[in-house]
Amino acid sequence: VLEPFYSGGEYDFLLNSNSKIDLLHKRFVVFEVDAIKDHDILFQIVTLIIMEMFINKMRRLKGERKIIVIEEAWKALMNKSMEMYIKYLYKTVRKFYGSVATVTQEIDDIISSPIVKGSIVNNSDCKILLDQRKYLNKFSQIQSLLGLTDKEKAQILSVNMSNDPKRKYKEVWFGLGGVQSTVYATEVSPEEYLCYTTEESEKVEVEQLAKQLDGNIELAIRRLAEKKRNQSNEIP
Repeated sequence: VLEPFYSGGEYDFLLNSNSKIDLLHKRFVVFEVDAIKDHDILFQIVTLIIMEMFINKMRRLKGERKIIVIEEAWKALMNKSMEMYIKYLYKTVRKFYGSVATVTQEIDDIISSPIVKGSIVNNSDCKILLDQRKYLNKFSQIQSLLGLTDKEKAQILSVNMSNDPKRKYKEVWFGLGGVQSTVYATEVSPEEYLCYTTEESEKVEVEQLAKQLDGNIELAIRRLAEKKRNQSNEIP
């Protein structure tokens, strides 16, 4: 079984590798566990590798900033070992010039775990929230959990409420330790937008043009971006 991780420029294979891989000095490592998340043995092994790798980086790389980002946190929280590990990281990582970012689509993913609930909330000076309108009826619970002021609550619930329809951007709320908070608009170039869009029709448009260009996705994105840029300039 091969489980790849991305190390910034090429793919290396971690399991069943014929050679030793130096994870300690890889500057950028991504573990993709979707293919093995339901495997009783492999998921446990890769989980241990992730935990050991970051602890090594945290303790041995002196004077270097270390960051671990746990994407789709609910998957990690399904594993009791990872649950305790996340709690440990939030309580110790700052001492080693490091930081932890936990990303999830549902607040309940975090608060449903009593082990990490207090650790994450109490030790996160920076909180970033996207559009929370679907939680409008129970936002008072979120406000209480995150320790938000009424002003911060109003800022968060204003996100994406009055966006300019002529521009493609989304708003996001940043809160810094209860000291400062504000709403920012995040707007990227047409090229970046087409790289990361999740709109099915736009993804298909890119794929179809790339097919006409012998599979050159980069060229397809550049041409579509230029086309969309010209179209926006034509609008009075």
